[in-house]
Amino acid sequence: MRGFAVSLQIMGWFVWGVLTGLIGALIVSAVVGYILFRRIQRLQVRAKRAERLAELGTLTGGLAHEIKNPLSTIQLNLQLLQEDITPDNPAYSRVGNRLKISERETGRLREILDDFLRYAGKIELQRTKVELNRLCEDLVDFFWPQAQVSRVQLRLKRAPADVVVMADERLVKQAVLNLMLNGVQAMANGGELILAVNDGDEGAVIDVIDTGSGIEPEAISRIFDAYYSTKKSGTGLGLAMTRRIAEEHGGRVTVTSEVGKGSDFALHLPKDA
Repeated sequence: MRGFAVSLQIMGWFVWGVLTGLIGALIVSAVVGYILFRRIQRLQVRAKRAERLAELGTLTGGLAHEIKNPLSTIQLNLQLLQEDITPDNPAYSRVGNRLKISERETGRLREILDDFLRYAGKIELQRTKVELNRLCEDLVDFFWPQAQVSRVQLRLKRAPADVVVMADERLVKQAVLNLMLNGVQAMANGGELILAVNDGDEGAVIDVIDTGSGIEPEAISRIFDAYYSTKKSGTGLGLAMTRRIAEEHGGRVTVTSEVGKGSDFALHLPKDA
């Protein structure tokens, strides 16, 4: 009798254990199911948002193209008008000056539209093996005349060994060039611009360091936003485009800055992308 009672007790424990396990499994399944459901909901919202943004991108891109066409016509006619007005015309100086201003402003509008179309358009990477020491040497040679005009000393710090990434060379050059232009613009009275190539554990890094005025702490979080600029010239898309190029490669752009001393923009690129 006692053995039967023990058996019943063991069976009771077993049943209780099974029930407890089932209840626990049901609770875990319910929690996991809820988390997955919420995640699916968020993904659906993101997908709809992305679809809407893609639609808006197409619409704004089409609008920009439509604006460019009449702008080109206006610019051409302004040039023809300038040719038609001869120096012996009493109104030559006044009218000619106004035509030049109008032509310059229409040209500026075209540049803004071109920058917007490049930023808003789809980026298709043409990845090849790119050696970053060589790439930066090419950029230094190309940028040297502009640096001299701006009274900026340009220096390159190569990595000790070749640093190779799988990337779109044209776009990486554009990203670094945008950072170089930004650095020169930050040094109104001249200074030093340094390109440094580093091979890190997490990927390759190109630092663009200037000795300019630096960036105010409250502006750091916004400098990569489209159309945000603290400068009088420019469209405000250069840094935004650099960030987009970096992210398309699976990388990122970071910045450290000290007001009155300068800034260090770092382009991080994965080596095994």
